[in-house]
Amino acid sequence: MMNFGHAPLTNWGLGFVEFQKGWTMLDIGCGGGATLKRLTKRSEWAQVYGIDISEESVAKARKVNANVLDKQVFVCQGSAEKLPYEDGKFDLVTAVETVYFWPNMSDCLQEVRRVLKKGGKFAIMVEVLDADSVWTNVVEGMTAYSPEQLQSLLNEAGFIQTKIHHKKPSYAAIIGMKP
Repeated sequence: MMNFGHAPLTNWGLGFVEFQKGWTMLDIGCGGGATLKRLTKRSEWAQVYGIDISEESVAKARKVNANVLDKQVFVCQGSAEKLPYEDGKFDLVTAVETVYFWPNMSDCLQEVRRVLKKGGKFAIMVEVLDADSVWTNVVEGMTAYSPEQLQSLLNEAGFIQTKIHHKKPSYAAIIGMKP
């Protein structure tokens, strides 16, 4: 379901990234692996990593990307709070519809910043929810952030050139760069 449901948002949001050949990229909260597949098509000779807290999602992402698994796409189980990658590894980190579930946003953003290369980009793609959305009232551990709150959090975490892109009725892409 998530592979299809997030496709329009993901395709729209990735349109704000100027991809280069051979990029190394990470999708945090990779879910069923569709964004990993999209990323491999946007950057020739790319290395694409995915991480998800759900064992079931990791298995699905591996299956969806089986033809390039462990060659071009690498998937593991883990959390945004403690990314199992070396400093300065990634040209791009994406988070599609996942930041709502990050337990400690400032720690997670510092982890994203740590694993990005200098000049690397972080792209958050979300459907804009009200703070008292039905989703935040029924899904435990979910926090709704406005695009402006996310931009402010990126700025506080040391990202620069942060920008919000909107698409009606409810899409937002918030992109920042590691200095």
